[in-house]
Amino acid sequence: MFSSKSYAFAALAGISLAVIPPVVRSATIDVTVGSLNGTIGYTPDYVNASIGDTVRFTFQQKNHTVTQSSFASPCSPLANGFDSGFIPVAANVTSGFTTAELTIENTDPVWAYCAQTNPVSHCESGMVFAVNPGSDAKFAAFKAAAMGQNSTSTSAASVVTVTATVTVSNGQTITTTYGSYPGSAAPTSASSTNYRVIVGDNGTLTYNPANITAQVGDTVTFEFHAKNHTATQSSFADPCTPLSVSSAGTTSFDSGFMPVSANQTNFPTMTITINDTKPIWAYCRQTNPVSHCESGMVFSVNAVENSANSFEAFKAKALALNGTSASGSASLSSPSATSNSNSNSASSIHGIYGAGIVIAAVSTLVGALL
Repeated sequence: MFSSKSYAFAALAGISLAVIPPVVRSATIDVTVGSLNGTIGYTPDYVNASIGDTVRFTFQQKNHTVTQSSFASPCSPLANGFDSGFIPVAANVTSGFTTAELTIENTDPVWAYCAQTNPVSHCESGMVFAVNPGSDAKFAAFKAAAMGQNSTSTSAASVVTVTATVTVSNGQTITTTYGSYPGSAAPTSASSTNYRVIVGDNGTLTYNPANITAQVGDTVTFEFHAKNHTATQSSFADPCTPLSVSSAGTTSFDSGFMPVSANQTNFPTMTITINDTKPIWAYCRQTNPVSHCESGMVFSVNAVENSANSFEAFKAKALALNGTSASGSASLSSPSATSNSNSNSASSIHGIYGAGIVIAAVSTLVGALL
């Protein structure tokens, strides 16, 4: 039996619980930028956070940044996004590290990277970070896209230039010079092969096959079946954007829209010729009633499997664009100690070797959407 004193406390406690809401405490999530042994990376490389939480970045050895980007362009700064600036830390510093804090204002994904490019691009080496990426697979696709950019800026020294005589699709024999890219298909072929690719096979949003390995002089013929599809060249970094847009001035292919009725038996085609073994990325740019690319309708030639820029990573990146917000809402506090040290800019040689294809023939090009 309660004493009068204990009963009075119990009654008061009941009233208090009824009128005073529970206290919600925000969390501070620690992330290390770099490390004491000079590792290029964030630890952990992604976190899940709630509204009001704070992500605290501690900058260790070398000279890193935390710079907001987007899922579509992992190694490029997002307009009006946050940026810590470069924070140099000497090798002999073991305490008193500079910190910066990111306040989470909603649960949208936030993407970031290190903008250092001296002596190598830290982002293209995999130094990327995310808050609330949505899943392990989505973060993996983001990281793969960042590392995949490294293949588009391959140095000239890593490409073996070869001159070969090949036979193109019209039977003409020509001599061509091309680049053999490390990890890609063998650069020469005893005889040319034509690969037939069904676009929209049995009404599905697919290329069949979706990923092929081809050699110099081989051809790829896209055969367009029912619905209204395209075969449009893109890039690993931006799978659902025409290469002519994402890399202005680059020669690329685009079939245009090919409307085909369900009972049609005479199918339009487009043939391309492979001029080098650099990976080729393509997609269907149909968006009515849904984006075919963001539904996984993508294609590749000579994707380097067992690497960051595999076909599966390319497809995952396209699928992840479906409903992706460009950025989350967050603000980065000023670092506790700042530096204006600049990174040296790495020179880019994008597009030196061209698109790696020649459009050989196009039949029944139709530019109108059904």
